Amino acid sequence: MGKITGFLEHERIEEGYRPVEERLKHYKEFVVGLNTDQAKVQGARCMDCGTPFCNSGCPVNNIIPDFNDLVYRNDWRNAFAVLDSTNNFPEFTGRICPAPCEAACVLNVNDDAVGIKSLEHAIIDRAWDEGWVAPRVAKHKTGKKVAVVGAGPAGMAAAQQLARAGHDVTLFEKNDRIGGLLRYGIPDFKMEKSHIDRRVEQMKAEGVVFRTGVVVGAAKDPLGKGSKVTNLAKETVTPEQLQKDFDAVLLTGGAEQSRDLPVPGRDLDGIHFAMEFLPQQNRVNAGDKVKGQLRADGKHVIVIGGGDTGSDCVGTSNRHGAVSVTQFELMPQPPEEENRPLTWPYWPIKLRTSSSHDEGCEREFAISTKEFIGEKGKITGLKTVRVEWKDGKMQEVAGSEQVLKADLVLLAMGFVSPVATVLDAFGVEKDARGNAKASVDFIGGYATNVPKVFAAGDIRRGQSLVVWAIREGRQAARSVDEFLMGFSDLPR
Repeated sequence: MGKITGFLEHERIEEGYRPVEERLKHYKEFVVGLNTDQAKVQGARCMDCGTPFCNSGCPVNNIIPDFNDLVYRNDWRNAFAVLDSTNNFPEFTGRICPAPCEAACVLNVNDDAVGIKSLEHAIIDRAWDEGWVAPRVAKHKTGKKVAVVGAGPAGMAAAQQLARAGHDVTLFEKNDRIGGLLRYGIPDFKMEKSHIDRRVEQMKAEGVVFRTGVVVGAAKDPLGKGSKVTNLAKETVTPEQLQKDFDAVLLTGGAEQSRDLPVPGRDLDGIHFAMEFLPQQNRVNAGDKVKGQLRADGKHVIVIGGGDTGSDCVGTSNRHGAVSVTQFELMPQPPEEENRPLTWPYWPIKLRTSSSHDEGCEREFAISTKEFIGEKGKITGLKTVRVEWKDGKMQEVAGSEQVLKADLVLLAMGFVSPVATVLDAFGVEKDARGNAKASVDFIGGYATNVPKVFAAGDIRRGQSLVVWAIREGRQAARSVDEFLMGFSDLPR
């Protein structure tokens, strides 16, 4: 805990933002983190709550009261040691995690939660500045070879853990740079890619071999014919080759199959998945030339989908110079404040306004798209209808149809499953939702029905948070290590 009476004396301090007019001119991060004094105040607010629900609210089970207390006592190096013991990449989660730990904070029952995410952000940024983040090279090699397929947060976490256990790890990535959706998906203004790059360098020093531009799957159409999934691969490796060359294979490829909206007019030009639009801007920011880049300049943009991916489309469209940006959400507008006695310590449904929304966006709730309208093969508008929910069923509101102008429509309605052809190529059994079927049991967890093939992250769990991907990568690494060696000292 922090100061015994800290939660009574101090208010929550939020991280700040650069002004809207300033940040819309670039793609750099604009969050203003806590300074040392502010972080100490936040650490002081941590209560002696007996049972710290924040620990279980955090998917990686960060030891939150301990690092809060250490920051309060100005012991930053040990605060980093505590944080690093449970989370391979706090600079990722400290920037883009929605912080379920804060929803579970005991202080959140009737007050503002401790600023746990802002403290995590402050700790890891200081650790990098001070040079405390260093490679941890295994003292002994096992001689075992592991292939990790998919270099998002789950794959990176698993590869790092397995390398530290002494295995020879090769991390395969179909795109030209490491990071998965962290690299090609999450906008640079939310997380600059230099954070990934320096972790890659650390992992290289720990012995991880990276093979980018390599897609793993069937020799022909490994992602399926006509796939819209970002694929910058120049080489294909088959599952048979991996199983021949490695002692274990861990699939961490994510859930990249976007949910479509099959209504009349879907084939008009100007309608794209968010994951066609966002990665292109990431590539341009990295210095690549993208022929025919999807741009929102001078356009009326409608984003269909009210979640984080939709919010990222809003922020990117505004930076392009869109004339207007409107975001649709099928569900009714949630309350501005949750009913805490009812929802705590779980993640509550409430109205969440992102920094991108603050930059300029009309938000429409309880609205459904009936038809895409166009002229000469190009999108010009959407026919919509208001909806309401009765007895758990969606019903259209009579007389509420309208047509809204649109020059660019971005579909950001989530992801339905991993790419099926990849799992099929391995012969991995799928669950009812199309995810790789594997348990998370302590013994034999993350193992698929195929011998020596494991699965973790969104490819097993379905679309989820970065912090859940890190958790699954860490736990799967332990299962693989135990499979190879008969025991494991890696943390679960």
